[in-house]
Amino acid sequence: MDDDKPIYRTEALPRQYQALLDMSKLLATQQGLAALLRELAQQLRPIVEFDSSAILLYDSARNLMRVHLVETDVPIRVQFPNELPMDVAPGGWVWKTQQPLLISKLMAEETKFPQIMRMLHANGVRSYCALPLNSAGRHLGALAFTHLKEDAWREDDLELLQQVTNQVGIAVENALNFESAQTAQQQLARERDRSRLLLEVNNAVVSHLALSDLLKSISTCLRRILPHDFAGLALCEPNGRELRVHAMAFPGQRDFAETGDLFPMEGNPSGLAVMTRQSVVIRRLDLTEFRAEVMKGVAASGIKSGCCVPLISHERVLGTLDVGSMQESAFTEDDAELLTQVGGQIAIAVENALAFREIEVLKNQLHEEKLYLEDELRSQHNFEEIIGEGTTLKRILKQVETVAPTDSTVLIRGETGTGKELIARAIHNLSARRERTLVKLNCAAIPTGLLESELFGHEKGAFTGAIAQRIGRFELAHRGTIFLDEVGDIPLELQPKLLRVLQEQEFERLGSTRTQRVDVRVVAATNCDLEEMVADKHFRSDLFYRLNVFPVTLPPLRERSEDIPLLVRFFAQKFAQRMRKRIEAIPTEALSVLIHYHWPGNIRELENVIERAVILSRGPELEIPVNEMKAQVKSAASAASTASTASTASHNSGDLTLEAAEREHVLRVLRETDWVVSGPTGAAARLGLNRSTLQSRMRKLGITRPR
Repeated sequence: MDDDKPIYRTEALPRQYQALLDMSKLLATQQGLAALLRELAQQLRPIVEFDSSAILLYDSARNLMRVHLVETDVPIRVQFPNELPMDVAPGGWVWKTQQPLLISKLMAEETKFPQIMRMLHANGVRSYCALPLNSAGRHLGALAFTHLKEDAWREDDLELLQQVTNQVGIAVENALNFESAQTAQQQLARERDRSRLLLEVNNAVVSHLALSDLLKSISTCLRRILPHDFAGLALCEPNGRELRVHAMAFPGQRDFAETGDLFPMEGNPSGLAVMTRQSVVIRRLDLTEFRAEVMKGVAASGIKSGCCVPLISHERVLGTLDVGSMQESAFTEDDAELLTQVGGQIAIAVENALAFREIEVLKNQLHEEKLYLEDELRSQHNFEEIIGEGTTLKRILKQVETVAPTDSTVLIRGETGTGKELIARAIHNLSARRERTLVKLNCAAIPTGLLESELFGHEKGAFTGAIAQRIGRFELAHRGTIFLDEVGDIPLELQPKLLRVLQEQEFERLGSTRTQRVDVRVVAATNCDLEEMVADKHFRSDLFYRLNVFPVTLPPLRERSEDIPLLVRFFAQKFAQRMRKRIEAIPTEALSVLIHYHWPGNIRELENVIERAVILSRGPELEIPVNEMKAQVKSAASAASTASTASTASHNSGDLTLEAAEREHVLRVLRETDWVVSGPTGAAARLGLNRSTLQSRMRKLGITRPR
C-alpha cells in the first residue's frame, strides 16, 4: 500500500459498511460490558486497520478517564496506566471538546499531551486517532486507535471512524444499562436474602430461650448467606474485665473453649469489640496483635479470619457475636454490617434470656425465702423485743445504733443465752437492708459435710443425693443480712471460702465453676474464745480479723441483775397469754431469789424457769420453785466462800465468789453426769450450754477431769 494514499479506497467501502452492519447486529445482542468489549476487539478488524485500540470511559465519581479495553497486535514496551487524569489524557480532551483528535505523525516531542505521547512513541506508535464515544446525548468517553505507520488515517477517514464509534457507543450504553440493571437486581436479591435472614433470626429469637439453641439456629441461617466455620456467643461479666462463653457452634471441629469459660477483655477481638462498641474484622489472625491465651487455641483450631460484633441493647453492651472461618479474608465490612444487624436482634434475645434467668433466680429466691420465713414463723423465738433498762444494756444498744446503718461486719460475743440473735436482728432492722431478708444459720447445728452446701448452695449432681440445684443461705440473703451463729464451729477447711465471701462478696456453688456475686451484710456470733482458737490453730487469724471489725460483747445475765425483774414480768405475761392463764403478782421473795441466782444459762435459762413457773401456777400469783432456787444459791455461795478463803488476797472478793460459785456449779453437774459433756443427758445439756461453750468455760475455770 502506497504511503500517500488512504487506507480506505472507494472500492473497499461496501465491504467495510457490510462489516459495520454486521458489527451493529452483533453488538445489539451483547449484554455485559466485558463480553461486549471482547467481541468488539474482533469485529473492528474488518472495518478499521489498526495495531492497537482502546476504549476509555469517563468516571464521573473521580473525574478521570478509565481504560476498559486495550487490543493490540504489537508488544507493549511501556505499560499504560488504567486510570488517566483528564488534563493529561488525549481521551479526556476528546470527551470535553467532543472533537476527534487525529495525529498523523506522532513525535516524542509532542507538546499537547507530552506524557502520553512519549509513552506511545516509546511503543512505536506513529499515528493516533481518538473519537468521542456517545449514545443518546450521553457522553461516555472516547474510542482510540493507534498505528505503527505514519499517516495511517486521513481527515476523510474520520467519518467512517465516527460511524464505527457511534455504533460502539450504543453498544456500550446498552451494556452499561444492562450491568446497572444486573447490579440492581443482584442488590435486590441480596437485600431479599438479608431480609429473609433477619426474619429467620427474629423467628429464632422468639422460639429459643436457651442461648446455646439460639446460636445454633442462627448459625445455620447465617451459613446460607455468610459462610463460616465457627460461631460463638460471649457475654460481659459484671466486673467489666472479662467475657464468659455462653454458647459455641463449631461443627466437626474441636472447640478451643467450653461453655462457661472466662477470658479477659484485653488481647482478643471480642474484648476489642466490646470496648470500642464497633465491629472488628480480622482478615488474617495475628497472635502478635491479639495476645490473649485463648487466641492460641483459636489459631490451633484452624481459624484464620473472623468478625466480632458487639451486642448492644438500650445503650448497654451485653457481649459479642463472633464468627470465624478457616479461610483468610473471609469477611468484609459489608458482612460486618449484616452481622451487626443480626447482633441487634440477638441482643434482644440475650437481654430476654438474662431477664428470664434473673426472674427464675428471684423466683427461686422468693420461694426459698417463703419457706425460710414459714419456718421462722413456726419456730419459737427467745423473745420478741429487747427487755432491760440497765446501764450495760443501754451501752450495748448505743453501739448497735452506731454500727447498724453501716455495712460493716459485726461480731457479737457472749455466753449462750445472752440474746446474740436478738442483737443481730436489731442491727438488721436499724439498717438500710431492713426491707430485705435476715437469714439465720446456726453453724453448730449443721453437720460438717453439709455446711458448705447450706452456706453456698450446690448444683444438681454435685454429690450423692443432690437431685436438684439449691441456692445457699448467702444467695438467699442477697441485698440483705446473714446471721452466722456459732461461727467458731465452722470447720477449718471451710473458713477460706467464708473469708473470700467476706472480702470479695463472691463464691462458687458446690459442684460449679460459675462465680456467684452477692451483696450481703454479715453479722456473726460466738460464745467461743476465738483468740484462744486462733492461738491453737483451730481458727484462721485472717478470718477472725475480718469478722472482728466491730465487736459487740453481751454481758451474762448475772451482770445485769437490775434487768431481771423486767425480764421476769415479760416472760410471765408471754407464757400466761399462751397458756390462757392470769398472772397478776410475783412474790417479792421469789423475785429476790431470782435476782441473786447466778444463771449459768443466762436469759434462756430464766425464760425456761418462768415458763415452768407459769405451768405450775394455780392462781394469779406466779409460783416459782423458791426452795430449789435457794438451795442452788446457797450451794453456790458456800462454794464461793470456800474458794474465797483459799484464794490470794490480790483478787477482788466479790468477783472471786461469783467465779467460784460458777465453778462449783459446773463441777457438781459434771459429777452428776459422770463427766459426760455432750449428748442429751450430758452436762452441757443440763447446763443449757453448747458442748464447745462448756469446754471453753471449763478451761477458763480451770476444771479438768480427775484421773
